[in-house]
Amino acid sequence: MEIDFANYLNMAVDAVVTYAPRLIGGIAVLVIGFWVSKKLSRIASLSLEKSSLSPEITSFLISMFDLAIKLSVILFAAGMVGFDTSAIVGVLAAAGFAIGLALQGGLGNFASGIIILVFKPYKVGDWIDIDGKFGKVEEIQIFNTLLGTPGQKTLIIPNGQITENVVTNFSKKGSIRLELTVNMPYEQSFPEVEKIIHEVMAANPLILKEPEPMVGLEAYDTHFLVVGVKPFVNPDDFWEVTYQLHRDIKKAFSVNGIKMAYSEGVELGTIGE
Repeated sequence: MEIDFANYLNMAVDAVVTYAPRLIGGIAVLVIGFWVSKKLSRIASLSLEKSSLSPEITSFLISMFDLAIKLSVILFAAGMVGFDTSAIVGVLAAAGFAIGLALQGGLGNFASGIIILVFKPYKVGDWIDIDGKFGKVEEIQIFNTLLGTPGQKTLIIPNGQITENVVTNFSKKGSIRLELTVNMPYEQSFPEVEKIIHEVMAANPLILKEPEPMVGLEAYDTHFLVVGVKPFVNPDDFWEVTYQLHRDIKKAFSVNGIKMAYSEGVELGTIGE
């Protein structure tokens, strides 16, 4: 069987003549489009840096903006070459829908992360409590928020859980009030106890002068009075001042002969190996 090389050659030449301009045009669109995309992303980046948005959401928005432009350039170039772009868009839409169904929880955390980064109910460095989980904000990510606990643990909390619960921000006002109590017998003079506790707090440099610390009777128990001790401190000093006050108040009571309310009659014994 004789092969008609001349015919195949003519077909190849016709194909080159027909598709070469389209291919060259598509490549040119890609090169110019990506160059324009880079310039536009740079302009958008400079504009967003001047806004009040956090660096995390600024970086995310710039990435999404750059991706959208490049995707548009690729589709336009594919259309110039001769591909059916409507079919490509349909495939991308179907893939996006399938991924969305598979990542419903993740998308919820993603949307919550955007809300947190935009409205800023807390920031890195704040002490917060989320549904009983207490810690210092170490990092705010798109999907999760990382908290560092006083016990040096890292809590990774999905952002969806955060926007669905009450968030207590202990750092928003710049100070936090300690909620301590001391049990005092009924026969003990409260003004004397109040004076001693105020002196102890005044001697502690970590306790803020404003707002003014408070001492007062909180409750009448069956066997003792409950004295509330409420100084204000910086959030980072919460635990240090808590332990210092417990120690210093006990020492001051001992020096001044103040009686404490506690049960008597506990028998002490040896402990085995």
